[in-house]
Amino acid sequence: MKQPKLLYIVRHGETDYNKQKIVQGSGVDTSLNDTGKAQAQAFFHKYQSIPFELLITSKLKRTQETMSPFISQGLVWEQYAEINEMNWGIHEGKKSTPSMNQDYKNLMDHWRNGNFDARLEQGESANELQQRIQKFVNKIKTRPEQNILICSHGRAMRCLMCVLKQEPLQQMEFYNHSNTGLYLARFDGSTFHFELENDTSHL
Repeated sequence: MKQPKLLYIVRHGETDYNKQKIVQGSGVDTSLNDTGKAQAQAFFHKYQSIPFELLITSKLKRTQETMSPFISQGLVWEQYAEINEMNWGIHEGKKSTPSMNQDYKNLMDHWRNGNFDARLEQGESANELQQRIQKFVNKIKTRPEQNILICSHGRAMRCLMCVLKQEPLQQMEFYNHSNTGLYLARFDGSTFHFELENDTSHL
């Protein structure tokens, strides 16, 4: 019997923008702060013995820096823009204001009501995010590797959980995404079964 494929899906470590509640998204390419680097080391310390065959990060530095201990060990590493963070349009690079918070709340209301084409100005819609995440999942399903480490971003991971579980996008809001929080999914060839969700026991 074929062994199941295991996906270890982790959010990047903390950045100063995370700490200051500044919107990052796909257009802001920040680095980890000292806390984020410590989180990355703690994750590596706990999971370095897993026989990973492939590391996949987004194209953004904060995922690559989070996985740098694995990269420096020579783990095969690929970068996929499909798992970049969501594009938050004109909100990116800005600290939250009451007006921005209202824009975001209105967007969440649209998504909750099934209008997944809604977006912030110059931003990405939930449907567009789902389309690129689905492309990524289709690629992962056909990969021969059985232990894959994936590092992505908060909103992208919320969408990824919905795609992997074949849930409607309204469910995105029910997924938490702590810095270096780990989701562990086992793929049996047809279904993804989750063994861990936003696990931070390494911290």
